[in-house]
Amino acid sequence: MIAIKVPPLGESIVEATVARWLKREGDAVSQGETLVELETDKITVEVPALQAGVLAKQQHKEGDVVKVGEELGEIAEGAGSAALRDAAPAAPAGSAALRDAAAAPAQVAPAARRAAAEARIDPATVTGTARGGVVTKTDVLAAGQEPARPAPSTPVSAPVSAPVSAPLPAPESRFPQAAATGGRPLPAAERFPQALQAPRPGASETREPMSTRRKRIAENLLQAQHATAHLTTFNEVDMSAVSAVRARLRERVEKEHGVKLTFMPFFAKAASMALAAYPIVNAQIDGTDIVYKHYVNLGIAVASDQGLVVPVVKDADRKGMIEFSRDLSAIATRARDGKLTMDDLTGGTFTITNGGVFGSLVSTPILNYPQVGILGLHKIQDRPVAIDGRVEIRPMMFIALSYDHRIVDGQQAVLFLVRVKELMEDPAAMLID
Repeated sequence: MIAIKVPPLGESIVEATVARWLKREGDAVSQGETLVELETDKITVEVPALQAGVLAKQQHKEGDVVKVGEELGEIAEGAGSAALRDAAPAAPAGSAALRDAAAAPAQVAPAARRAAAEARIDPATVTGTARGGVVTKTDVLAAGQEPARPAPSTPVSAPVSAPVSAPLPAPESRFPQAAATGGRPLPAAERFPQALQAPRPGASETREPMSTRRKRIAENLLQAQHATAHLTTFNEVDMSAVSAVRARLRERVEKEHGVKLTFMPFFAKAASMALAAYPIVNAQIDGTDIVYKHYVNLGIAVASDQGLVVPVVKDADRKGMIEFSRDLSAIATRARDGKLTMDDLTGGTFTITNGGVFGSLVSTPILNYPQVGILGLHKIQDRPVAIDGRVEIRPMMFIALSYDHRIVDGQQAVLFLVRVKELMEDPAAMLID
């Protein structure tokens, strides 16, 4: 027997939840084929078969909490696997048609079905490589790397959250998108995935246990509130100038560099320059010391139906907008595919969160502890403003900076946010470093 064990899960992570078994007891498995998915507070980990054989035993059921190194099950090899197959109940006579139907490409493993939905791939178009032609998650991900099919007539977005039908896109000009949307607005139903979970007929309430990720998120949020002197300051940005620059360059950038020019690279550049001017906002507290970071590892908060994740673009302050856009697109793709690594999720020094993608007009973002600053972006909305003594309609956005008042004074926080505003309202100033 070959033991299936919980693999190392990453720095400081010692336990995970059994999210789903992709194989049942008695199923044949190939070497490298995913047997079970484990969910941590940050990522989903796939546990593969180290050797071909038959899944002899599942020692933990879905929902169980397991620790690193703990046995999840066993694989029988050689004579043992043959014995298990021989011991399997014989198929009833006349079941050949049923077996043929089960072998059809339309039969999809649960993980593959989820991956196909997130990638907007029709499982029927994917060739299955597992036993009986079953489509696996690996098959779906491989299909996603093939040349893109012609776009459908109805525009769709590519969110991190679980997909739904009947997308209802909002006007792009009013939603500065987070990385995961590729510059497109999220359909309304996709912005609120939890609302899609319809209760059972006649049920007055529904109870379900928290996932490991949700429990850890709750703990981290409480820690941020209890361990910091949390305060927020606000300002607003006239997005006219940066919108004009983006509109003028967007098509050329996409054609020449293959990346979509969203608003996020502009805010990332502005935030990095403001952090250079006010480095205390990029610092951290270590005991009784203040640790100043002479680099910007920029976290971009991404919400999904599985909870919040904050992938990090390393050395964002040393990258131009094109390089940042490319790195952001790559990390967003990994987030959509459930392929984020611990390196993608650690090392951040400052965070940007975009509530505008959900339609938020103003909010107070919570710190990503132990960071001491987080920039909140919001919906772009046409509002009347006074310009040179005249009232004009301008596309305006409220921005917010939450900060740890233990080391960041109100003056520094306000001046940081004013600097971000100045740079966004005069994008040319970002060229003068």
